[in-house]
Amino acid sequence: MDPFVRPQDETAREAIAAIGDEFAMFDDWMERYQYIIELGRDLPSFPQEWANDAHRVPGCQSQVWLEAKREGDVLLFAGASDAAIVSGLVALLLRVYSGRTAAEIMATDPSFLSDLGLVQALSTNRGNGVEAMARAIRSVASQEVVEH
Repeated sequence: MDPFVRPQDETAREAIAAIGDEFAMFDDWMERYQYIIELGRDLPSFPQEWANDAHRVPGCQSQVWLEAKREGDVLLFAGASDAAIVSGLVALLLRVYSGRTAAEIMATDPSFLSDLGLVQALSTNRGNGVEAMARAIRSVASQEVVEH
């Protein structure tokens, strides 16, 4: 099974808008957390051999692993975490960033995480972790921009 997340939405901006609409369906953050956990459960299986230090995202309290590959003009990402809520945060980020060009990834500021109220609703460590994940994804994209 392909561990890489394929885009559900046409653009990163549309993915962010769709996530905002989905969050709006819930009355409180406990319901949103449950939704985020469900998103994490739906992530494609992450190969066990990638769950190592070479794939680990620094700056996350939980263990988070990412892998990227280029496919045509786009970058695809696979990700996983050892924590249920963090797996859901990985799923949200990959929904926005995976399957996009490096230029679109770089043009999509992770401020949407704050705009959606997500960073503020998380513990400080989890908020820092999700921002570290976004930085790791954008770092891969920035290397692609430099190389091509």
